[in-house]
Amino acid sequence: MTTDPLVVFTPSGKRGHFPVGTPILTAARQLGVDLDSVCGGRGICSKCQISPSYGEFAKHGVTVHADALTEWNSVEERYKSKRGMLDGRRLGCQACVQGDVVIDVPPESQVHKQVVRKRAEAREITMNPSTKLFYVEVQEPDMHEPSGDLERLCTALDQQWELKNVHSDLHILSILQPALRKGEWKVTVAVNLGDKNTAPRIMHIWPGYYDGTIYGLAVDLGSTTIAAHLCDLQSGEVVASSGIMNPQIRYGEDLMSRVSYSMMNKGGAAEMTRAVREGMNALFTQITDDAGIDKGLIVDAVFVCNPVMHHLFLGIDPFELGQAPFALATSNALSLRAVDLDLTIHPAARVYLLPCIAGHVGADAAAVALSEAPDKSKELLLVVDVGTNAEILLGNTEKVLACSSPTGPAFEGAQISSGQRAAPGAIEHVTIDPVTKDPRFQVIGSDLWSDEAGFDAAIATTGITGICGSGIIEMVAEMRMAGLLDGPGLIGSAAQTGTERCFLDGRTYSYMVWDGSADGGPKITVTNRDIREIQMAKAALYSGARLLMDKFGVDKVDRIVLAGAFGAHISPKHAMVLGMIPDAPLDKVTSAGNAAGTGARIALLNTDARAEIEETVRNIHKIETAIEPRFQEHFVNASNIPNAVEPFPILRSIVTLPEINFNSGEGGAAGSGRRTRRRG
Repeated sequence: MTTDPLVVFTPSGKRGHFPVGTPILTAARQLGVDLDSVCGGRGICSKCQISPSYGEFAKHGVTVHADALTEWNSVEERYKSKRGMLDGRRLGCQACVQGDVVIDVPPESQVHKQVVRKRAEAREITMNPSTKLFYVEVQEPDMHEPSGDLERLCTALDQQWELKNVHSDLHILSILQPALRKGEWKVTVAVNLGDKNTAPRIMHIWPGYYDGTIYGLAVDLGSTTIAAHLCDLQSGEVVASSGIMNPQIRYGEDLMSRVSYSMMNKGGAAEMTRAVREGMNALFTQITDDAGIDKGLIVDAVFVCNPVMHHLFLGIDPFELGQAPFALATSNALSLRAVDLDLTIHPAARVYLLPCIAGHVGADAAAVALSEAPDKSKELLLVVDVGTNAEILLGNTEKVLACSSPTGPAFEGAQISSGQRAAPGAIEHVTIDPVTKDPRFQVIGSDLWSDEAGFDAAIATTGITGICGSGIIEMVAEMRMAGLLDGPGLIGSAAQTGTERCFLDGRTYSYMVWDGSADGGPKITVTNRDIREIQMAKAALYSGARLLMDKFGVDKVDRIVLAGAFGAHISPKHAMVLGMIPDAPLDKVTSAGNAAGTGARIALLNTDARAEIEETVRNIHKIETAIEPRFQEHFVNASNIPNAVEPFPILRSIVTLPEINFNSGEGGAAGSGRRTRRRG
């Protein structure tokens, strides 16, 4: 009895015996090997490229001879000559089994390829988008077997791709017949594969074999900024990223002011809904123009946002979110049509909104949970998504707790006298000499420090324009370490601090960072009101984290992840000096960048992740800071820099914080090591 040849696939290790003449693609499908194909094995798409291996393979118990596959054929030659193909590669649909063979499936040929490797502790994104391309050959109409073109297209999708019960929107009927006839009954179809609640749906159709791709958007709709990533739904590549200020900011810089606007102005909610949708469409136009693609090729989108943004984007009045018990209209994940949200992308495009966790912990926090996976961490992990409304997660494999803290926009440069958004010319890094009290800084757009040769030339086009969010955090922390600022948050006088940079500004003192007035530039200062804004923001942030630690029954955490649009730019040491985050070893404080945006991208590129986060959210326990008595206690203590009662022993082993208090008369040099004596 002759045994059929053995086919072994790597890296999966799957193997099986197949008759001589079996195409490698067919063998892969029968074994469940992850080998891509759009054209269904017709030698058109080239996505099923494989690398056969020859020689002795003791591990697999086979010897592969040179004639293990059929010879290179004209289809492969035509593809290689026109498009190029690596030497040694074959097309899986053309190469057929002749003997025992070992086949390697390269990453780019895998359907569920892993495309994004973040930090070592984070997971990769596995490609499994909701919408995919399928090439089919449709039976021509026959007077003896009357049926519609759509019905025969759906039959072809069933027979050739096992896609059953496929539906379509009305617009498909208007383009279907011309496409079928132009393609001579061969077409490429974009199909949204649906989920457990929805059937597959035809999104678009191209005559013949469509050699392009389709796109999706991962959007982080924040209170202050809207960030979007345009992704190739076949490769997973981020083709372009961009962001704009949220147009709703003119109705209020924080969430509650927007809720108030809605309550006090008839039609206010609808006005804000219209503004954010128009801003969104402007952003989509900008990002597709940058990438040089047609907006009509965007067939899928995933949105993450906090609950107030969630409601206003959907056209729901956020009134109930402005008062206890902060009830959401819905906390479930939503799958909607883009046209119902006035989004000008493909007319059939689908929009998925991640679930909200609770009243003020939204889909952005769910996206952070998906990206950073605290529920899969053996260490106790604190994730802080820094923004206008900070979301905080604390957990491990045992449980995950969540809360939100209304930090306001100060960390993003708003409500700060010299504050600005992160743009060229903004101060982003600062050090202050503890002896001279003079600052040196870097601005966005230049790697040089302000005291280095060539700095003036490097910033000639941008100038020095203000201080961005990460810059103000470093500035306040440096002022505290240099003895310009005391623990309660007062800037000292020139006599107290030993520098004329501290000047009387109304009833309090301010610190002169940069005076560009001689050249027509701005005076950049840090005022005591700026310090108050930062104190309020950081106290809210710390209090939320400390409250979750209380609920967990712990006084320290194993690891801290700073997330948010500018989380990547925050210095862990300065954040800890400020008292934004709990005391921890600095090497245990890392940045995840825009984790909410990463979570949105995971949900866009892998539909299995959508079910995963929906299940995870159901198991996250929400803590409502507004009704927790200890939140206010923590807030008062955390208003001090770094904290009035928490000792911060790890921080104090790294830096020396002057024991000073400027709430007294003149005298006592800052940094003298003694508190200044109060006047009697």
